[in-house]
Amino acid sequence: MQQSGKNKWLAHSVIAGAGGGLVASIATCPLDVVKTKLQAQQAVAGQESYQGVRDILKNTLRHDGIRGLYRGLGPTILGYLPTWAIYFAVYDGIKTRFGEPPLGETQKPRRIYPAAHPKGYQPVMRDHPWTLHLLSAMIAGAVSTTCTTPLWVIKTRFMTQSRREVRYRHTFDAAWTIYETEGIRAFYRGLLPSLFGILHVAVQFPLYEQLKIWAQGDSDAPLHGHTILLCSAIAKMTASVATYPHEVIRTRLQTLRLPIAEDMSSDGMIKMHTRRGIIYITRKIIQKEGWSGLYKGLSVNLFRTVPNSAVTLLTYELLMQHLSSRDAHVTN
Repeated sequence: MQQSGKNKWLAHSVIAGAGGGLVASIATCPLDVVKTKLQAQQAVAGQESYQGVRDILKNTLRHDGIRGLYRGLGPTILGYLPTWAIYFAVYDGIKTRFGEPPLGETQKPRRIYPAAHPKGYQPVMRDHPWTLHLLSAMIAGAVSTTCTTPLWVIKTRFMTQSRREVRYRHTFDAAWTIYETEGIRAFYRGLLPSLFGILHVAVQFPLYEQLKIWAQGDSDAPLHGHTILLCSAIAKMTASVATYPHEVIRTRLQTLRLPIAEDMSSDGMIKMHTRRGIIYITRKIIQKEGWSGLYKGLSVNLFRTVPNSAVTLLTYELLMQHLSSRDAHVTN
């Protein structure tokens, strides 16, 4: 009976996570396109070839129409569905293992921890739930990122293809083309900086949980939707600003657009760079574009990820509440 309950909860977590990812990916895809193009371009702000948000929007609409703002939506949906499904299943799975209720449940934490050690010290999780949330977020982030990186590489390639390139027809065509021309390793370019992104969820989710605790206070009533939105927006904005540079580096690696692919040597010869390591990429961005180069697209990213995260978490929590209440009603 207990195993059946765990399986049912896991199914709820996967369904709710996938549903939240689906709604958010469709709603914020145009902003994702603009943000990704800003991150990928090599030109420095102020140069003639540099495109800002307005230029990117204008050129995309002029040449590709509204559909251009949704280019890459297919792999985005295919990426978000398993990403959030895996993430929430692992995140809530670890939490419930240590007695914390999953997101979306309104009950107070049961905190059923292992017995105290005979020598007298207590499990860390007993007195420091922040540690539990941090651990859950980092493990969930690592698992979901590793499993879905190939889909994000395809999405990034879709969104940053120029009109001079042969365009991918669909997601499978993109996957096959990348595999034939660059091999299987191409699907894992940018995985290491993506794993650095674990620091992002390590900030976001513990902060989100703490904000909810403060908002809940002593009340047993479920949090209102607008409160959940506010908590998730504050947590996401804080995490995005703190960890944004890894996204720019990841995009450069995934698109093979080096910060400065060509340099002019002292004798007038053009020097081509073939190294693609994280340290090299970061150093070249700072040298050629300044520290601001590591924050390209941040403003657009905030406009995209803050509502994206807010919608995802709200959808997830509401679906979890709905599925849990429906099961309780059926049981009764």
